[in-house]
Amino acid sequence: MQSQILHLDLDSFFVSVERLFDPSLIGRPVIVGGTSTRGVVSSCSYEARKCGVHSAMPTSKAKKLCPDAVFLWGRMEDYSRYSKMVTDIIAARAPLFEKASIDEFYIDLTGMEQYFGTYKWATELREKIIAETKLPISWGLSINKMLAKMATNEGKPNGQYRIELGKEQEFLDPKPVGKIPFCGEKTEAFLNAKGVKTIYDLRQFSREALHNWMGKSGLDLWERAHGRATSVIQPYHEPKSMSSERTFDADTEDAEWLKKVIIGLTEKLAFELREEKKLTSCVAIKIRYTGFETHTRQMTIPITSNSKVLMEKAIHLFTEAFDTERKVRLIGVKFSSLEDGAYQINLFDDREKDILLYKAIDEMKTKHGKEKLVLAQNLNLGNVKRNDPKAELDKEAKRERRKSQ
Repeated sequence: MQSQILHLDLDSFFVSVERLFDPSLIGRPVIVGGTSTRGVVSSCSYEARKCGVHSAMPTSKAKKLCPDAVFLWGRMEDYSRYSKMVTDIIAARAPLFEKASIDEFYIDLTGMEQYFGTYKWATELREKIIAETKLPISWGLSINKMLAKMATNEGKPNGQYRIELGKEQEFLDPKPVGKIPFCGEKTEAFLNAKGVKTIYDLRQFSREALHNWMGKSGLDLWERAHGRATSVIQPYHEPKSMSSERTFDADTEDAEWLKKVIIGLTEKLAFELREEKKLTSCVAIKIRYTGFETHTRQMTIPITSNSKVLMEKAIHLFTEAFDTERKVRLIGVKFSSLEDGAYQINLFDDREKDILLYKAIDEMKTKHGKEKLVLAQNLNLGNVKRNDPKAELDKEAKRERRKSQ
C-alpha cells in the first residue's frame, strides 16, 4: 500500500494572527519580530516577502528592504493559543499526526483513500480549520514528508496541492535544485557552479559522484532528488514539562552560590528546550530546606527558549522565595506548558548577536557535549563547601539580634 502523507502549514502564521486583531494590517507589508532597529524577523507577510524579506533576517536589514513595512513585537501567548486551536481540530480527526512546529503539521493518511478519499478528507479538514480559526492554511499531499512539504509550497498562499501518484519525478525534475529541502544557498551555488541547475540535472550524476563531491550530504541529496525520503511521522504527544535539580553534600545558605546553581540548571534546561525544538511559558523553582520542608514558586511568561530570559526569571523567583534564615539542601528548576517551536521564532526582543551567540553555543554543546561549555561564572561550581565557622557565628548573632528586637 502506497503511503499518503499530508503536510499543513499555517501561512505567515504570526502575521495572520496579528491581522485577526487588527484588520487594517490586511494587504500591508507586516514584519513580526521586533522594531525596525532591533530584533530578528520571525514572520513576515507575503507583501514583505516580495521585497526580499525572510525569517531570521535582522529587522534592521528588513527595514532597508521594505521601508513601508509595519513592525510588530509579536504576542506569543496568542500565537500559542491559536496553534493549540488548530492542533485540537487535527487531533480530533487525524488517525496519526506530528506537530513539527507551532504552525506546521504532518498527517499520515495511508489506507484512508479507499474509505474517505484523502483529497476530500484533507480539503474538509482545511475548511474546518479556516472556519473555526479564521486563519489561512495551505496543504500538500504526496507519498512522503519531503514531497508533501514541497507540495504545500506549490499550494501557497492559502491553497492546496496534491502530487498525483506516479508523477513524483515529473513534479521534481523541472524545479531548481535549491528547492530540495535542506539544500542551502551555499550548496545550491556549489552545484550551480558545476552546471547543476535543476533537479533533473542533479539526477544525471551517480550517487558515487555526489558522494565524492559532498560526502554523506551528497548521498542524501541524491536520494531526495529521486523523491526518496525515509523520515516517518513522529506521533504527537502533548509535552508536559522538563526539570533539573541538585542536592548538595552540605546544606548551605550562601545565596550567591545558590544563584549560580540556578543559572547552571536553567542554562542546561534552556539548551535542552532548543535541542528538542520546544518553548516554555512557565518557569518554576523548588527550594528544599534542612528538614526536607520544600517550597515552590512559579510564574507565567511569554513563550520562549531564550537562556537569558529564563535565567532572569528563575533568579527572580528564587530571590522572592528564599528564606535567608534557613539552609538549603536542594535547588530545582522546572519548565512547563511546553510548546513545539523553532528556536528563532520567539526571540522578538533579542539582538541579532545574541541569537547568533546562542546558536554557536548550542552547536558547540551538540558537537562536544553539553557539559563542555558552561558560563564562566559557573566554572568552579563544585559541591558546596561547608560554611566558615566565623561566618556561621556572625550569622547566628544576627539572627539572635533580630529575635530580641
